[in-house]
Formats: sequence, structure tokens, C-alpha cells
Amino acid sequence: MRVLPVLFLSFVFNAVVSAAPRDPEQYFFDQTFGDFSEELANAREQGKKGILLMFEMDECPFCHRMKTTVLNQPEVQDYFRKHFLIFSVDIEGDIEITDFQGNSTTMKDFALKQFRVRATPVFQFIGLDGKPVKRGRYTGATRDAAEFMLLGKYIVEDAWKQTSFSRYKRQARKH
Repeated sequence: MRVLPVLFLSFVFNAVVSAAPRDPEQYFFDQTFGDFSEELANAREQGKKGILLMFEMDECPFCHRMKTTVLNQPEVQDYFRKHFLIFSVDIEGDIEITDFQGNSTTMKDFALKQFRVRATPVFQFIGLDGKPVKRGRYTGATRDAAEFMLLGKYIVEDAWKQTSFSRYKRQARKH
């Protein structure tokens, strides 16, 4: 029976080839001084599709799961960094930031008053016009990295202009 050794070698090869997880703080999120109006200009200059905000809080188990199972995956990091500037916003944070319109606020007021974030995580895509992308908000943890990648492609390919993310996912499964 030569099938078993071939299957085993295939498994070992795939395990070695798939890249090791990387720290999302270093490889997924971009560094910022908290001026989102300036970051919007940077996104335009760099030819990005827009900005992705992850609204989170320290003790959120779903945020932690996203960071340790999805946002730490190199293919996720590379794809999203190619198309978006990505920033984390602490919904309980008192740190002063500048919003997309150039107004000074705190992270928690930015999250609650401008984006009505009450649960975490929330992933909000922002267009190059500084406005939230219609249908570009995802609340909660995705099932896995594949679903999160699909969410990114949904925005990058402008599928949100024609359909909901749920329908987009169903169509993607059929193909």
C-alpha cells in the first residue's frame, strides 16, 4: 500500500508550505498618529481602495479570536494590506484622535457617536471619500480566514454595490 505514505508526505508538504502565523499588530494593522483625515489622504496617495477600521476592546473574546486565528494569517495580512490602510479603534479608549472630517474626538466617542458601535469586533470599511462603505460593515468574528478573505474581496471587487455579503458568500460557494 503506497497510498498512505503519499498522503502523509502530501500532508507534511502542505503543512510546511503554508506560512506560519504572524503578529497582527505588526503585519495586519498600520501604525497611525490618530489623524484619520490624514490617513485618508495617505490611502488615496498609495492607491488603496480605502480604510478598514476594526473597532475592538481589550476584554473581547471574539476580537482575540480574530487576532489569533484570522488576522495573524499571512495571506490575510498581505491581501488586506495591499488594498487598505487598516487601523484598530478601542471603543473604550480615551485617546484623542482626528476623525475623517478633521474634527477632534476620543476613540470611544468616535466609535459610539459616529459609528454606533456597541458590540465588538466591528469591521467597517471606509471609502476614499471618508464615508462608510454601504454594506461595508461586518459585526462579529468571521467563521475563519476564508470568510474574512471573502469579505475583503466583496469590498475590493465592488460587489457591495450590487448585493449583500450574505448573497455574495452563497454565490461564491456555488462556484
